[in-house]
Amino acid sequence: MARILIVDDSPTEMHVLKSMLEKNGHEIITASSGEEGVETAKAEKPDLVLMDVVMPGLNGFQATRQLTKNADTADIPVIICTTKDQETDRVWGMRQGAKDYITKPVQEADLLGKIQAALGA
Repeated sequence: MARILIVDDSPTEMHVLKSMLEKNGHEIITASSGEEGVETAKAEKPDLVLMDVVMPGLNGFQATRQLTKNADTADIPVIICTTKDQETDRVWGMRQGAKDYITKPVQEADLLGKIQAALGA
């Protein structure tokens, strides 16, 4: 069981991901913007961050870079979770320091597998 921070500006997506993960025993923290996600990660030190990309203000790529480059949060794995399914987006996301990349709509088994892999389970 992990404490997972979901960063997504869509209440619908947030609800879907939160339900899926809570049902599988994870504890969920949420943030609805990139800025809030970065602050919440610093304050709460979750085990893992699920990061949306398309958000107003600080986007998911920028927020991921801030988390992975900051000594306080660098050890928290980030999985980018987005509708952007181009190879260039995937490559760019990984270059920002993300551990993995999954496209929406997510399949529960895929997501859980990626989370376990990122947590080294």
